[in-house]
Amino acid sequence: MTRPKTPGNVTPVMQQFLDAKAEVPDALVLFRMGDFYETFFEDAETAARVLDITLTARDKQGDNPIPMAGVPHHALDAYLPRLLEAGLKVAICDQMEDPAKARGIVRRAITRVVTPGVILDPGTLDSGRNNFLAALVFSLRGSALAYLDASCGEFRGTLVEDPALLRSELARVGPAEILVAPGAEASLQPLKEVLKGATVTPLEPAWFTPEDDPDTRRLLDAGGPGTPPTEVLAAAAALLRYVRGTQRGRLPSLEVLETYQVRDFMVLDETAVTDLELLRTIRGGDRRGTLLWVLDGTRTPMGRRLLKRWLLYPLVRTDAIERRLDAVEELGERSIERERLREYLGDVADLERLLARVQAGQGNARDVLALGRSLERLRPVREALQGTKAPLLRELAGRIDPLPALSARILESLVEEPPVTVREGGMFRPGISAELDDLAELARGGREWIARFEAEQREKTGIASLKVRFNRVFGYYIEVTRANLHLVPAEGYLRKQTMVNGERFYTPELKEYEEKVLTAQERQYELEARLFEELRDAVGAQARALGLTAGGVAELDVLLALAQAARENGYTRPVVDYSGVIDLRDGRHPVVERLLPARRFVPNDVRVDVDSNQLLIITGPNMAGKSTVMRQVALTVIMAQMGSFVPAASAVVGVADRVFTRVGASDALTRGLSTFMVEMNEAAEILRRATRRSLVILDEIGRGTSTYDGLAIAWAVAEHLHDVIGPRTLFATHYHELTQLTGSKVRVSNWNIAVKEFNDEIFFLHKLVEGATNRSYGVQVARLAGVPAPVIARAKEILVSLEDSGDPRRVIRKGRPVKRRPPAGVGDLFTPAAGEADSPLEERLRRLDPNAVSPMEALALLFELRGLLDP
Repeated sequence: MTRPKTPGNVTPVMQQFLDAKAEVPDALVLFRMGDFYETFFEDAETAARVLDITLTARDKQGDNPIPMAGVPHHALDAYLPRLLEAGLKVAICDQMEDPAKARGIVRRAITRVVTPGVILDPGTLDSGRNNFLAALVFSLRGSALAYLDASCGEFRGTLVEDPALLRSELARVGPAEILVAPGAEASLQPLKEVLKGATVTPLEPAWFTPEDDPDTRRLLDAGGPGTPPTEVLAAAAALLRYVRGTQRGRLPSLEVLETYQVRDFMVLDETAVTDLELLRTIRGGDRRGTLLWVLDGTRTPMGRRLLKRWLLYPLVRTDAIERRLDAVEELGERSIERERLREYLGDVADLERLLARVQAGQGNARDVLALGRSLERLRPVREALQGTKAPLLRELAGRIDPLPALSARILESLVEEPPVTVREGGMFRPGISAELDDLAELARGGREWIARFEAEQREKTGIASLKVRFNRVFGYYIEVTRANLHLVPAEGYLRKQTMVNGERFYTPELKEYEEKVLTAQERQYELEARLFEELRDAVGAQARALGLTAGGVAELDVLLALAQAARENGYTRPVVDYSGVIDLRDGRHPVVERLLPARRFVPNDVRVDVDSNQLLIITGPNMAGKSTVMRQVALTVIMAQMGSFVPAASAVVGVADRVFTRVGASDALTRGLSTFMVEMNEAAEILRRATRRSLVILDEIGRGTSTYDGLAIAWAVAEHLHDVIGPRTLFATHYHELTQLTGSKVRVSNWNIAVKEFNDEIFFLHKLVEGATNRSYGVQVARLAGVPAPVIARAKEILVSLEDSGDPRRVIRKGRPVKRRPPAGVGDLFTPAAGEADSPLEERLRRLDPNAVSPMEALALLFELRGLLDP
């Protein structure tokens, strides 16, 4: 930081700033001066650049002018998010006393530090998503990940042994800031892509030592003493210390540490979340067009956040899934009660974040009032739930506590529209405190006394228009128009201010009353602040019950949303078991059918079975709907395991431990990866991580390289999935040679998306039917896309030539179709020897017309022959 040249030119105010900066040297200090938050030195230069505000200077005429930039204090919520998005920490240094009453320099102190991972201001947060602060501890046993959202209290941790699972977990959590011990930054390099610009904050090793104070032990000892792994405790301790430091010793309301294992939930890596468009669309990143968009009928911010968590963490235990399905079914059947509950929840504020602000000492009267009103709306919610049958709904009835005594106290104490700050007074209703009522009346000017004094002065002076007024600058005064100045008494009236149309005066009696009133106002503010602190403490005393209530409301909100989606979209309850079967009748894509006009979606039957129908080879033209069918199967499995009804006439879903996807073409040029390399990385991850319980979605694997290379890779991948791993697999391809796998692989079946041809036109039926196809209709699709007619005509010529000759050089050389001729040696290759034993492959070879075999079919048969002949 640039400092003044000599201590002699450091003013007392500037010394306050320097002291504050020394306290938090890694933060940008917003220093309150009157109506502005000012920054100085390098902080000012940074603020001016990030916020695009004017950079000026303090002491411009001196030898060493100090860079200075500021923002209005009332606009802090508008500027703070921009500083945080730039990865900055921001220390708020407030005035701790009224400048009008301060004796000397106004006392200032840092009241809080706001970092990208620790934000409690509602205006800075997205109400529908969590803002996680995470901590990582690396050890020989694995990587400990702990994370919390200080704004709502969610606090979780896990020990991950597999680095690939750590990557997936970080992608799902999406932390805004990560705490690491010195030297651990290097371990984050392989995770840089999934962290997506999260701020990395190194801390000294001592931060990762669990504290011994009771509050920290209570939060860390979830599930009994010693239950969490020591590495997770260390990461969690660092989080608590860091948050406590930002809040100047006060912790917001946090849940106890919830520890879990990644295998307790379905694993969804960042590729699956992106490919299946669970949260954002692939193109544009919009929310509309995602599964979250379809299911999100929640009415509260807590519910929106929890729905996202359920979507990213589907369950793998059938008993837990059935509990949710029971609740969704009952809420779906009770339409009147469902609508009434949704109406009640629509009036419930964000209890989790309100409680966190109150606990951290940042909540104002409006926050407390919103909490009280929300509790009042929960009374009928609890009553309605007490009449339900589903075990989960009955459990929620016990967790949701309206706290009638606390709610009544809040609503009886606070006015309908309390002020924004707690230092302005006017928060409490009359009758709460007799002393406060007296002070408030006196502070308001004692209307009766002023009216009496004004009447007396009019009679005494004979000035009928004389008025007694008050403003914050001049206090109380007597206003006389210029036309009546000659009537002002020579004695007793002291001139206060000259106006264009008159003058203002005061009298000793009025001055004495003013001092009395202003003293009363100060006492009123002090008393109100004390009363409000007592009310806030009453809320804090119920923090545990309020936290449980908020969590119960969030869960009920999600269940209501799922029930609403099921009724509106015609979803059915799935059968979820451990069978290894996925059997969907009249299955639909939940997003596509919502986007289509009049819901004109063609449903499809799909059955995948690890024992008999494990790998489905799906062929058909582009645009026909192969990807849609595969994605809808994956989305249906995710919906079922999160506890939702599904878009099908009937559904049996054998629990999947993971959903893998290899869909679409993309590249990562910034990492030096081509489209094909990205595809191969994703394929390699699937082949390394998939299990027999997984669901694998492969779309057009092997593209981006030569035809034979691509076919060879696709063939080998399919064989490995069938022979070695055995997961339920949907494999869409334009390599029609892969349909030959059914001849040698017992659990492979062929399916295609049906089309109709008429006069060289194709019509997509979007129907999945059994059997293989040997055409992709690429030229017809190109014409539908608007490729110019001459190009289409030439493409047809080339296609015929290639299909006839198999030699691209002949097409290039001649520039026109060549005569049909079988490839040399093909007939001899497939002529079986007499007397050989019959086999499925030989039977197929005998039936082939050697003159009609394409080179690609020949290559496919060669692969099979090689498999039979190799030792």
